[in-house]
Order: sequence, then C-alpha cells, then structure tokens
Amino acid sequence: MSLRIVAVAAMDAAKLEASVAQELGGVAPTRTLGSVDGLVALEWSLPGTPDEAARLRTHLGARAIPADIAVLASGNARKRLLISDMDSTIIGQECLDELADFAGLKAEVSAITERAMRGELDFEGALTTRVGMLKGLGLEALDQAYAERITLNPGAATLVATMKANGAETVLVSGGFTYFTSRVADAAGFQSHRGNTLIDDGKALTGEVGRPILGREAKLTALDEYAAAAGISRDDVIAMGDGANDLAMIKASGLGIAYHAKPVVAAEAHAAIEHTDLRAALFFQGYEAKEFVG
Repeated sequence: MSLRIVAVAAMDAAKLEASVAQELGGVAPTRTLGSVDGLVALEWSLPGTPDEAARLRTHLGARAIPADIAVLASGNARKRLLISDMDSTIIGQECLDELADFAGLKAEVSAITERAMRGELDFEGALTTRVGMLKGLGLEALDQAYAERITLNPGAATLVATMKANGAETVLVSGGFTYFTSRVADAAGFQSHRGNTLIDDGKALTGEVGRPILGREAKLTALDEYAAAAGISRDDVIAMGDGANDLAMIKASGLGIAYHAKPVVAAEAHAAIEHTDLRAALFFQGYEAKEFVG
C-alpha cells in the first residue's frame, strides 16, 4: 500500500517543506495543495504498511513541528459524509457551560463538563447532573446564550460548504441540545442535525432531559444510519470531535479527526487538528485551496 502525508501549517511553504521532509528522509512533497489565509498545505506520497503508518504518525507527532500532519492510506481520500460534534468543534464554546453562566453556576458545570469530555465521568450521568443544576432557569437565557456567546470556529462554514459542493452529506450530531444544534446547523450550513432535548414548562427549564439521551453510542448509530441512507460504508465517512463521547464515531469512520481534543481522543483518532483550523480537514482529504467554497 502507499501512504499520503498531509501537512498543514501557518508558516512559509518552504519552511514547512523543510521541517517535514527532514523527518521523511529528505523526500520532497508530491503536491502543493495551496494556501489560504496564511495556511499552507503540502502532500507527500510514500510506500508503507498500516504498521509503518502508525509508527510514522507517532514519530511525526513527537516532533516539535507547529503543523497538523496526517498520515493516511492512499485512496478514497474524499469522503461522502461529514458527521461532526458541535460543542468545542464546530463552535468554540460548550453551550451548557454558557447557559450555566446565566444561573451563576458556570464554574461548577464547566468542571463536570471537562471531566466528562476527558472520559472520567459517565456522559449520561454527567449530562443529567448538569441539566438538573439549571432547573428554573428562564427560557430567555437560551436566546441570550446563543446570541451573545456562540460563535463558529474558523473554517467551519468552508468545510461544510466545500464538502456539500462536492456531493457529500453533512450532519451535526451533538450531545448538546437541539435548541442549539438547529441554529448552529443553519449557521454553518449542515443539512441535518441531532441533539438532546431540554425539557421546559413553557417559561423555564425543568432540569430534565428528553429520553433517550444522545451519547457516545448514539453518535455511532447516527453515523451508521446516515451512511446507510447514503448507500456508503463507514470508510466513506469523516467524523470529527473533541470529547470522549465522540470516540466511537471517530474510530469507526474512514477518517476520524480529533479537533483540539482531549488526550484520550487525540490518541485514538486517525488525525488531529491542533495548530490550524477546520479547513485542515479539507486538506487532509486532498482538496486544494482553490477548491474551497466560502
């Protein structure tokens, strides 16, 4: 088999080439994928086995190169389904933490969120605990949180628009809440979305979550259901996320990306974005900058 090594960085192309080529025995890049807004991407093709790919991934990851570098099998580079987490992936915030701020409980709720995303707490239990803490919070807080706090991460809209323009389905799947997934999906351009449901009495939150809860396994189920509907396999899917509840779908997909993720996620993903933005996910699929939409 052969391998594709894609490096994306906010640096001069010559410097990026020299930094990576040095670790690849002086091999020159096969292709320049282009530059956009200060980001540059280069691609190398090398012979290699899956074991060699894993070793190379570890080797490159241990080097102090300020670049996002993916080591991938050649073939089937462009995926036909994008399925992504929302909080701290497509958007820069954790919606539940921002809601908690309006109840004066952000520090307490954020601490639970952090532990859950690291895989230290059961996701469902952590979710119900945090939502329970918000019982009585007025519904106007949801509107205010979205309007004042929630922002798309750089490259989110371009990633979605470019994949859609090339025939891919795009789905936002979140352990967060449909109030936010519906709005974020619309803002970023996703075609579909799934999330959990906050229960309210018409004026305030009741502190309850609709059942069943969408957690780690439900995200994997969503991947399989959308893939089946599109008539494609798991290998045709790109899945992205940052927390432990994203691991099942990330590991099952053809290209699983950890985005500024917790260590437990980055360790098991096929590639990670730590230095650049969501447009790196397009470069990892072999898109050239001139093909980007939006």
